[in-house]
Amino acid sequence: MKVLHVAAEVFPLVKTGGLADVVGALPQALIAQGADVRLLLPGLPAIADAVLSSKKVCEIGSVFGAGRVTLRRAQLPYSHVPVYVIDAPYLYRRGGSPYQASDGTEWADNLQRFALLGWIAAHLAAGELDTTWTPDVVHAHDWHAAMACAYMDSHPPTTAASVFTVHNLAFQGIFPQTDFHLLGLQSRFMAPQALEFHSQLSFMKAGLKFADRVTTVSPTYAAEIATPEFGCGLEGVIRGRGKDVSGILNGVDGVVWNPEKDLGLARCYTIEELDGKALCKRALQEEMKLEVRSDAPLFGVVSRLTSQKGLDLVLAALPAVLKRGGQLVLQGNGEPTLEEAFRAAALQFPRQVAVKIAYDEALAHRIIAGADALLVPSRFEPCGLTQLYALRYGTLPVVRHVGGLVDTVVDANDATLTADKATGFMFDAATGAALEQTLERTMTLYEKSPAQWQQMMRRAMRQEFSWDVAAKSYLDLYQGLVKAA
Repeated sequence: MKVLHVAAEVFPLVKTGGLADVVGALPQALIAQGADVRLLLPGLPAIADAVLSSKKVCEIGSVFGAGRVTLRRAQLPYSHVPVYVIDAPYLYRRGGSPYQASDGTEWADNLQRFALLGWIAAHLAAGELDTTWTPDVVHAHDWHAAMACAYMDSHPPTTAASVFTVHNLAFQGIFPQTDFHLLGLQSRFMAPQALEFHSQLSFMKAGLKFADRVTTVSPTYAAEIATPEFGCGLEGVIRGRGKDVSGILNGVDGVVWNPEKDLGLARCYTIEELDGKALCKRALQEEMKLEVRSDAPLFGVVSRLTSQKGLDLVLAALPAVLKRGGQLVLQGNGEPTLEEAFRAAALQFPRQVAVKIAYDEALAHRIIAGADALLVPSRFEPCGLTQLYALRYGTLPVVRHVGGLVDTVVDANDATLTADKATGFMFDAATGAALEQTLERTMTLYEKSPAQWQQMMRRAMRQEFSWDVAAKSYLDLYQGLVKAA
């Protein structure tokens, strides 16, 4: 089974969110199960300068506004997964993020930049660019890669199957309809049954309409995006695909996230021997200049600071947590109003609240290991990875009843505690009051039932969310598509 994964980012080279973690881990898990997997990535500086043994596959020439485009084949560092890199300096070799300039504005030529990514994928699928390797399946990730599905559909002789995974439907790749001519597609693609979306064109819709199968990163999110509440205006398109849409839960990279071997921690620890976790908590309190108290419930947040992630709910519930003696350590960046509000809380309560407005992968490990509980109060959450990391580290997640959070966390109530099934805490309404009530419940269990809390920690650490399980599901999907063809 030859599979080409197409994406805009990959951990550890370029990461803006969980997408990079998936693209970094899933191909390795598929290879371990016998698949022949390669990646296709844009030649962003952090990618092009880091890959190993780069060799030219072919010169493509002038396309999508770039004067020179070259396709190269190389290996990813660390994993040595084979990768095609699109060497197009005019489009990709620049600072900022993959999608935005350093001032936060979207790159004006994003349509061309990510259309090229999909176009190259389709030509690889047609066997045109690398005559030594043609994929059986092209697996495109999120809107950045979605045009691969449209370009493949526009060329009927292409026999490769296509899979499109929605990692976050809220980010759709919307562009002016007047720029359609830049895509080089037949006019039929600029129609309501194709890319047209409210008098604009949508890359996300290209994946939803033209992929042979559509997946999301959790079963619950697959059901949610077919509803007006979570469908972002595309719920009708998703419902129209019927059983072609399914959810496969993301996994955890057990090498990167492993409290037994995580050398960045103050002390490693295991399910059987949890003393190291207490030392991690003390070290985190000291590092973040919080009062060193083993009895204070320490809540962690590792997140983008956006309304989607429900961080305003944390601010609303925070006074009650602090009044009861709890602590908060937060790492993330995002909306300026949220950044400023958390900074203000840290200034007002320096011994109880610590904030770092940045993303620091190493600090994320220390927070998840050192906190007693991790807050993930998202308004919507396709899968969520931080709660999976928290479970693996025995840090009990406090989550909202949405998306992949529903599929991965079991709320601690009388029934689940009695049945020895609880792994975290869950609330329903997206309100500060609902989160506050759940945090009160969390702190009560922490303070009054330490043996039960430790039992939940061990149960959380025993949960199996490996990429091996997800890879098997994807391989079954791929094989079904190839057989059907």
